Amino acid sequence: MKVLLIIAPDPELGLEAAERLARQLRVEIAELDVESVHSGPGAPAPDGAKGAEAVAVGAVVVALSASGGVFTALIEAVRDWLGRSSARHRVSLTIDGDTIELERASDAERRELVDAYVRRHTGG
Repeated sequence: MKVLLIIAPDPELGLEAAERLARQLRVEIAELDVESVHSGPGAPAPDGAKGAEAVAVGAVVVALSASGGVFTALIEAVRDWLGRSSARHRVSLTIDGDTIELERASDAERRELVDAYVRRHTGG
């Protein structure tokens, strides 16, 4: 299974800080039991983006092993990364054309949305 992640850090951040945060998430994902993590196709600017710095700074393609727990671990890593900051970061994950976008939501709302997405892609 391949997952495309589009990382769009808070548009209020400078480009250098945004790239550093995106690299941090890629490193955290690479530490999971995934087959590979590499840069993906260019990411489009988020809706309402203003200026050159308010663009998605990273697209990452993650190849997951057959083990079902890896997908759940990937989702948890993204959720944790988003939860560690009060900034308005956004990450979209796409599998076979099915996209979920995670951003500012309460922990309960985000958990419910993510759980439904995981169930769709794990048969659980």
